[in-house]
Amino acid sequence: MTASTPTVSVVMAAYNGAAFIRDTIDSVLAQTMTDFEIVVADDCSKDDTLGVLAAIDDPRLRVVRAERAMAHACGRFIAGLDQDDLCRPDRFAKQLAYLDAHPDVVLVATTIEMFEGATIRRDPYPDLVDPGEIDWMMGLLNPLGWSTVLMRGEAARALVPFERDAYRFAEDFDLYTRIRAHGRIGRIAEPLVRYRMHAGGASQAYEDGMITSAARVLADRYAPLFGDDAMAAALLMSRHAASGYAPPDAAILARCGAIVAALLAAHGDTAPGFAQRSASELWWRMARSGLRTGRYGVAQTLRARPRFARSIDAMTIPMLRDTLIGAARRAGLRR
Repeated sequence: MTASTPTVSVVMAAYNGAAFIRDTIDSVLAQTMTDFEIVVADDCSKDDTLGVLAAIDDPRLRVVRAERAMAHACGRFIAGLDQDDLCRPDRFAKQLAYLDAHPDVVLVATTIEMFEGATIRRDPYPDLVDPGEIDWMMGLLNPLGWSTVLMRGEAARALVPFERDAYRFAEDFDLYTRIRAHGRIGRIAEPLVRYRMHAGGASQAYEDGMITSAARVLADRYAPLFGDDAMAAALLMSRHAASGYAPPDAAILARCGAIVAALLAAHGDTAPGFAQRSASELWWRMARSGLRTGRYGVAQTLRARPRFARSIDAMTIPMLRDTLIGAARRAGLRR
């Protein structure tokens, strides 16, 4: 590193991002911590993305014609950011302060605020900050938003390659799993990034690929526990737990419960109360999604319920409401 090395390198992939990328770049340029560079890797955009970027007159912005930006990043810390998300002005300052106060943490994320026009939604895991709890959640799904991540540069550069082609569409989840070998992962319970929801987002356009690639990440973690069945178990969790697709029948719901139960049994003493509580919440979320589709009823749900799922008494009213929704949908399909 040289004296001119920036504190933070923001790495951003760009493809047909002309509609939003200027707002994203402006949100970085408005940071209270000003010692950064922005490395945008344009992957052959067919719209006016390059023209929009060329109109930004700031020496901290570098645009490269490449698929990936990490090879061009020089900073002591690496920040992730998608081309359509927005940073709060104090994002980098607060994340750097966190890493300075927690030398054992190699990567820190934040919560997000999701927005689409005037519609705003909360982060699905607003209180997830403890490294032990994050470790548990990463065995079920990816709880971290790429646009919120700040990591130590030496750890990021130790990942060779930084992104693996076999995990395309879930490179971030794969990265979090591998960087964990270099230190703990933390999270700030403050929405320092605004996540833009829109029809052109990659999460909708490439969802099937994301589900499969995220399953590969989970399968690597599941292999010691499930052996040859690791990928099958990982695909169920990636589709029904992470992506929210309703289990097609009660047998699949029961299988998902058995997978989570096995993970709980193998988890050990790290964040035991949180693990039990979040496992119950996750299973009920899957169960209720199936009830709302009308694919199975209350009796089948109760037979599938694993021991770790909390008492039925707390779910009586939500289940009745979901069952009525499912019945209405079945009736509509028969017409």
